[in-house]
Amino acid sequence: MNINRLIVAEKRRQQETLMMIPSENYTYPEVRKAVGSSLMHKYSEGYAHRRYYQGNEIIDEIEDVAVANAKKLFDVPYVNVQPYSGSPANSAVYFALLKPGDKIMGLKLSGGGHLTHGHPNITFSGKYFQSVQYDVEADGRINYDKLEKLAKAESPKLIVAGTTAYPRILDWKRFSEIAQSIGAILMADIAHIAGLVAGGSHPSPVPYVHVVTTTTHKTLRGPRGAMILITEKGLKMDEKMGEKIDKAIFPGLQGGPHNNTTAGIAIALEKATGKQFASYAKAIVSNAKVLANELFKHGFNLATGGTDNHLMVVDVRPFGIDGKTFAIALEKAGIVVNFNTIPHDPNPPFKPSGIRLGTPALTARGMGKNEMKKIGKWIFEVAKNSADDKKLKSIKLQVKSLCKKFPVDLS
Repeated sequence: MNINRLIVAEKRRQQETLMMIPSENYTYPEVRKAVGSSLMHKYSEGYAHRRYYQGNEIIDEIEDVAVANAKKLFDVPYVNVQPYSGSPANSAVYFALLKPGDKIMGLKLSGGGHLTHGHPNITFSGKYFQSVQYDVEADGRINYDKLEKLAKAESPKLIVAGTTAYPRILDWKRFSEIAQSIGAILMADIAHIAGLVAGGSHPSPVPYVHVVTTTTHKTLRGPRGAMILITEKGLKMDEKMGEKIDKAIFPGLQGGPHNNTTAGIAIALEKATGKQFASYAKAIVSNAKVLANELFKHGFNLATGGTDNHLMVVDVRPFGIDGKTFAIALEKAGIVVNFNTIPHDPNPPFKPSGIRLGTPALTARGMGKNEMKKIGKWIFEVAKNSADDKKLKSIKLQVKSLCKKFPVDLS
């Protein structure tokens, strides 16, 4: 099997289709160069200037830059840039700050939360900790009054404020008031919206929470990695919180960091400080709102009725199909989304009632409002003709033509 041939084929697929899964994006060429560099050859167990291996003088400088860039961008006093991805980052927070059997509270997976937010029975977070899950209302929105009542009744040690399929701005202040009322640790998982926060298009949780976790790709456009940020509020709660987090990552959960990824993170964070990135974050949201309105106009039902951020959850039942069938049909048309549960979905997770889609990657290609309207119309046409391969092929050719007008550099 020729792996190089498959890599070329995947590059072509990404160039010729619409990448609309909200957790996917195009990294910068400089990030890809760093991730593919000779930095991957080096072992660096430990932390900068405190390594267990020799030959890390340059690696130390790279990690120092990544940490400094993260502190500046998110205005926090303490950062760990070594988590391999978002799930280990969340696990490290639990490992550092909780004891097995402690109670955590997070948003249900079906309501837009993440597996690591306490999904019961099958996950680390739900198996080794008592899990209490809050939910969204029938309209898909979080009811903060109900959340507060649940928190006071259950008294969790840690509350997770974070989502993976929630299209509205989170009320960090309200979360903070609830956590403070019961003395709980408040963790914000901003994996999906980190770029929007950095670009000023979503309020930052930093003034309100104790600890923040995030991936470094998605809206941030970095490599596949993660970070844990400790806020001033967190250090006031526990002056050793940063030290505990560091020990949880290494030696608690991981070995040596991926230095090539650390370098990519440093580059992405530096780019996120500029005016161009702020414009990008603003355009992501603007494009999402236009696309959501277009879908609504064509008869789709949207969770919460629209979006405030980069994504939307779309109920496709009005067209007599399920989310998985629709996602497969869209892919045949060159439009790549993921099937997804809708709030209080009556269907099973592997054949849910909806899809999840977003605009980060489309915006990175330079697409704007006119393209969003065109794409919304194509999605509608696929819904009407999901079993018509000839029609889907016709749309795919139109998608390919659009993509050529907005080339993406994958060198």
